[in-house]
Formats: sequence, C-alpha cells, structure tokens
Amino acid sequence: MYVQQIEYVWPDGESPTMYLRSKTKVMRSKELITKVSEVPRWGHDGSSTYQGGTKSSDCGLQPICLIPDPIRGEPNMITLCEVTRFPSWRPHPSNSRALLRRLARKYRHLNPWFGMEQEFTLYDADGIRPYRWPQGAANPYPQGRYYCGVGADEVFGRPLIEVHTAACIRAGIMISGTNAEVMPSQWEFQVGPLGPLEVSDQIWLARWLLYRLGEDLGISVKLYPKPVKGWNGAGLHTNFSTSVMREKGGLVAIRSACKKLGHFHHQHMQDHVYGAGNQRRLTGLHETCDYREFSAGVGDRSASIRIPAAVAKDGQGYLEDRRPAANMDPYRVSYAILATVCGKGFNPKVFKYFKTERGDRQV
Repeated sequence: MYVQQIEYVWPDGESPTMYLRSKTKVMRSKELITKVSEVPRWGHDGSSTYQGGTKSSDCGLQPICLIPDPIRGEPNMITLCEVTRFPSWRPHPSNSRALLRRLARKYRHLNPWFGMEQEFTLYDADGIRPYRWPQGAANPYPQGRYYCGVGADEVFGRPLIEVHTAACIRAGIMISGTNAEVMPSQWEFQVGPLGPLEVSDQIWLARWLLYRLGEDLGISVKLYPKPVKGWNGAGLHTNFSTSVMREKGGLVAIRSACKKLGHFHHQHMQDHVYGAGNQRRLTGLHETCDYREFSAGVGDRSASIRIPAAVAKDGQGYLEDRRPAANMDPYRVSYAILATVCGKGFNPKVFKYFKTERGDRQV
C-alpha cells in the first residue's frame, strides 16, 4: 500500500485579478499515481473562492496537469486543475483556461509559441515593505546598480530564487532563466517557449511554487504592477511567434502582427485582460509606453511591442509584448494575443466572469 500526497492547485474567481488556491489529498492505493488521467476529480467550496454563493457553493476540480512535488519529494505530486460546475463538470465561468483551450485548438496549425517573463517583488513576511528595504522613509540607493547585480548590498532574496529555480527544474517546468531586476528585491523568471496552454499552465504552477517556498523563508511574493512609485514596475512580458514568423522573411508577419495588436490596444488594456493596476505601471517612464498609447519599435524597451534587434537583423523570430502586468492571468493574455494576431480580433467581453471587486491586494 502506497501513501501519496497530491496538492490540488487552481486559480480562484477573484476579480479583476485571479489568485491561487490549493489543498492536499492523501491517497492510499496499491499503485502510485503517475499520470494526470489517474488523478481523481475533487471539489471545493466555491463560496470561499469567489466562484459561487453559499446556496450553490460546490465546484469541481478537474486535474489537467501533473508534476512531481519538488518540496515534499517522491512520490508526492502537484496537479493543476480547471474549475468546473458541479455536478455537470462543465467549465465554470471563471475558467479562462477552457476558453483558451478551444482557441488554441483552432489555431494549432499555426504552431504558436509563447515565452513569458514573470517579474515579481519580494516583501517582508508582513507584506508591508519590500524585502530588506530600510525602515522608515529611507530608500535604497537610486535605481541603476541592482539589475543583474551581485553582492549583499545590491541583491536581496537570492536564497528564495535559487530554491525556486531548482524546484521548477525538478518539477519539469520549462524555466529558462532568472535575473535580479531594476528595483531592489524585484526579480524575474522566464518560462518557455511553449504552446499557449502549456506556458500558461506552467506560469501558474511556477507562481504557486514561489509563494509556497516563500512561506518557508518568511518572504512574501507580490505581483503588484507598481509596488513603489518612482521605481520600475513589474510586468509579465510575453514573447510570441507563429511558424511563419520564425521562418526566413518572417519579419513581414511580425510587423503585420504589431499592427493588429495596435488596432486592439484599448481592448487589451482592460484590467481583467492585461492586469489591474497596469495604468500606474505604464506611465511612459521606467521602460514603458503610456498605457493610453501604442507603439512598436526595434530594440525599444519604451515601446508597447519590442522587436528584438537580433530579430530585425535576421529577418525572422518573434515579438515581445511588454504591456501585460505581472498579476495578469496568463490564459487571458495568451487568448488575447492569439485572437488578435491569428484571428479577426479580440473582444474582452469573452471573459464575462469578473464580477467581484476587492480592490488591490498587492499580491
């Protein structure tokens, strides 16, 4: 008889920003669970996750992705779940993955790739002040010395980053890099390139691992787009390409995609699409374009869309959408980009479930 812990992880129904929830099922069986198809469905109290009322609170958890648990170790696992209605098991209105799943199937012949760069800020355990920032009104040294820095006076929180990176690798998450960011206590990890569902699943799982490991080190992790006024904000820059863009002469398709993204800029900038609080980040300063404007440029980090200089030189590759905020739902951003570039356009009303509003939780 094997005893195995499986952590069920899912995005909740908070709005306009979704957050993560999880709980543990202890399994006793003659065979270890190793495939997602073997993970049993479960349920949760939707009235406590903004996904139902007290009189209709039961929601289903449909496992869709299974990874080894790098924290508890073998034979324990972590499963990412889609939230469903109960007892029909149809997608819950908050389930943005179900919408992306249908769109990804429609455009899979274009072989779209995504790479996402998750920026985040470390805070003290009480969540009030960025990690290791001075007490009171004093700030660290001015911006400039921290990006990709080294040394205890320039880099804060590396122990968490190291254990998180190692955990992602052990779990099979396609993490492709990490670095200290422009603001002290701010970091970034990258995932991809992968398909739209795969990259979005892995961003959610990597976020969960980051939050969970932060518990052990007494560090809070926040995805707030503008944690400190006057410093760089936190985004989730999204790199995108199709097979045509990656082929010789693909720069033409990349420039065409930029025009389409510009045409639907206002729709993308809705709080429930590219992130709540993004207006405070996209000011036209600190390596951003003003959220009311749209621009695209080669090697331009002040543009909405950056075409890397190497891509322009080679005439093929990908584009970088610098507008999504760090707290965005990767399923929604992937959907918006796919619908805009590969389809006839994007209507933000497709995401109908954003009814609750609790204000900025700065997570």
